[in-house]
Amino acid sequence: MTDINRWLLPDGLEEALPDAARRLEDLRRRVLDQFDTWGYDLVMPPLAEYLESLLTGAGHALDLQTFKLTDQLTGRMMGVRADLTPQVARIDAHRLRVQGPNRLCYVGSALRTRADEWSGSRSPLQAGAELFGHDGIDSDLEIIRLMLATLAACGVERPSMDLGHVGIYRALAQDAGLDASQEQEFFDQLQRKSVPEIEQTLAAWQAGGMDPAACARLRSLVDLNGDATVLDAARRALAGAPAEVAVALDHLQAVVARLKASEPGLDLHLDLAELRGYAYHTGLVFAAFVPGSGQAIARGGRYNEIGRVFGRARAATGFSTDLRAFVRREAGAPMTPRQTVLAPATGDVALEAAIADLRARGVRVVRELEGQDNEVPGGARLEQRAGEWTVVEH
Repeated sequence: MTDINRWLLPDGLEEALPDAARRLEDLRRRVLDQFDTWGYDLVMPPLAEYLESLLTGAGHALDLQTFKLTDQLTGRMMGVRADLTPQVARIDAHRLRVQGPNRLCYVGSALRTRADEWSGSRSPLQAGAELFGHDGIDSDLEIIRLMLATLAACGVERPSMDLGHVGIYRALAQDAGLDASQEQEFFDQLQRKSVPEIEQTLAAWQAGGMDPAACARLRSLVDLNGDATVLDAARRALAGAPAEVAVALDHLQAVVARLKASEPGLDLHLDLAELRGYAYHTGLVFAAFVPGSGQAIARGGRYNEIGRVFGRARAATGFSTDLRAFVRREAGAPMTPRQTVLAPATGDVALEAAIADLRARGVRVVRELEGQDNEVPGGARLEQRAGEWTVVEH
């Protein structure tokens, strides 16, 4: 390896230089303060865990995204977390064991084997909130509203939002008798909205004896997207579907109605083929977008029963975002100047007291270094005048 490239970072891994690091820390503090005012308690899961715990339940979908290593103390396999949500679910189910609703939040770095499609990073600074122990519209709405408030705290005032419900596809797939391989095949085609493939696949299945009505309902999913009127179209297109489909549509309609009442300016879009996190989500799913970007800035949804493998089946819903994505959006934007005062390298007790007082009030104080250029932005200095150490602007 040459001197030219030995300092290169792996693709998708990034460091934060002073301006970016300052923005990230400011965002982290704002987000945590936001979570706290909503009653969410901070937890700090470990960076690595044994694979049996890390990839249990919701974590199974993260297997290919997880870096694995051997614990030199025990010889057991460990994984570096690729997502903090399963860890927080373990903490709720196994460590805290709260009987009623439990609100937890987190901010921490994750590491992924491949760049995430929505953040473009293999090392997101993941922030999120999870509400355990309640299965209903109130908790779904609380998490969505907290997500919107968090985005506003991060400078995204008017996002658009996609809503879906994985229970619809799950019920339709079961009704059509799809096996695991067929369900995954059709899922992939829906995500790409590849109509020719979808129609070819359904034609083959129908020729093989699948119920034509079930095939027609699966085909309709790709077109069921748009504003709230899509729900009326969905009731017509999915007539004859299992009762779970009607329940999911009713839930979506209620969520839309209450969001329109409380967030009248929110740009809502419904997509019944939106299946982000299908492997572990069980109900409502949602994602927030900013104008001009096709990638979600935050996402979440319901994932009931995640705690079952830890001994407690718990209803759960939550959302997460990557704080680094907000810093990338602000790249090149001017930073608010911070007051910095230059102080002499040596002085008396009064000088030390003056420096300590300034720092206690949040003022940056930089000490001079002998033989160095000690200028600092702003030009303020601590100077002794009339026997007092005073900040003097230059």
